Amino acid sequence: MRKTVWREGEVIKNILSLCDYTGNWSRPYADAGYHVIRVDLKFGQDVRLLCPPQVEIHGIIAQPPCTHLAGSGARWWQAKGEDALFEALALVDACFRFVTICRPFWWVMENPVGRLVRFIGPPRMTFNPCEFGAWMTPPGDAYTKRTCLWGQFNEPERRPVEPVEGSKMHLLPPGPDRADLRSATPMGFAKAFFAANP
Repeated sequence: MRKTVWREGEVIKNILSLCDYTGNWSRPYADAGYHVIRVDLKFGQDVRLLCPPQVEIHGIIAQPPCTHLAGSGARWWQAKGEDALFEALALVDACFRFVTICRPFWWVMENPVGRLVRFIGPPRMTFNPCEFGAWMTPPGDAYTKRTCLWGQFNEPERRPVEPVEGSKMHLLPPGPDRADLRSATPMGFAKAFFAANP
């Protein structure tokens, strides 16, 4: 039986944030007092082996790794072979398992434009970070990186800024943090999503 988390006589909403290393997307929820359960391989937690949480889940944010799915890496797909694709889809499937088990009020899955659409259908919406840059103070995220969202959620309000930084993520130099920087959720979008999906 799933339990409800309480604080001083009020119910705390629980957010399950899967494949969430940076914590950007779930940060507005944590800042607002929600109980955020962050899960990521880099924390030693494999979503494929995770047991369902014993609390009622209000919302699920899923960001399965895009290394073997993003269109930006298409030239390497054949060399990586089917094993890499199987691993990527197993993580996607595990995220869907939690949506099925937890039956949250809302849920969302994120991935860049790529081959995931072949396996789970067209996204509900797509966006570039610059479309939500005015949610930040001062405005920011003035770059492009087409991202797809699937799920059941309220679409956030777009408050765009000019994409004066272009496609800056493609220009990041090689390094140990490059993948984390490229995959980090833009904070303007995170704030807009929270406002639309409290």
